[in-house]
Amino acid sequence: MSVTPKYFRYAEPFPGYGLLALVLCLVAWTCSWLHLEPFGRYMFFPLWLGYILFMDALVFVRHGTSLLKRMRWRYGLLFVASSCFWWLFEGLNAPIGNWHYVVDRPYSPALYVVLASLSFSTVLPAVFETIEFLFTLKLLRPRLHAYEQGPRLSIPVFLVLEVLGLLCFVLPWIFPHYCFSLIWFSLIFLLDPLNNLLGRKSALSHLMVRDWHFFIVPLGALFCGFFWEMWNYFSVPKWYYTVPYIGFLKIFEMPLLGYLGYLPFALELFALYQFVLWTTGQKEDFLII
Repeated sequence: MSVTPKYFRYAEPFPGYGLLALVLCLVAWTCSWLHLEPFGRYMFFPLWLGYILFMDALVFVRHGTSLLKRMRWRYGLLFVASSCFWWLFEGLNAPIGNWHYVVDRPYSPALYVVLASLSFSTVLPAVFETIEFLFTLKLLRPRLHAYEQGPRLSIPVFLVLEVLGLLCFVLPWIFPHYCFSLIWFSLIFLLDPLNNLLGRKSALSHLMVRDWHFFIVPLGALFCGFFWEMWNYFSVPKWYYTVPYIGFLKIFEMPLLGYLGYLPFALELFALYQFVLWTTGQKEDFLII
């Protein structure tokens, strides 16, 4: 059973870990952009850990609960899942080559995997914490409560969506120059209908009850995306993009139209998370979405 959000508690004091997290974020940001030795190159994880815990503290102040408070020791599993999820996206990037990494020095394969995995581990908790903060705003709360799974798809509709998902997955490998954007929809169509059929929460169940507030979820990833791109710009190591057709008019390293990819990305993360909970037999997901 999922946790029911406590929307109406606003009198909580700002927790001390939130202040420490803000200090960590600012120090890591400074070290990263100034390339301060020997720490500047290792600041991605501390920077985003500071962001994550600061956002968690803001959520706690807004309604008296937060992911960290609800999950306790399980909170660390979000970081483990996030690392696995982003390695999957690294695989999806293989045929299209839309993003590339610049490193400041050679790293052994083992050290590279460790450092990359640590950085990738912050993606999921950063997005979920941001989404939870958005949902503490009264006008943005979803109609379908966190403990409700919503209506189920019919089998014919399920099969059609699975075929679409399979096409979104396969076509970028065959026509990478033209179908690169489909990777941001493949996991939505493959996993979200499956989650719905398996009784997990899904974007489709919100769609079927016309719960448009749920689709604030993509804005959480877009909000994080702005900070990912901004903090990346003067950092080393860093990444850059080579995206066909839309590579003009960049904001930081990301083409302006490329920011649209963050919108379906949030739904893919949500679908992956729900699917992993099902495969591991977890009934509680601790989210208020």
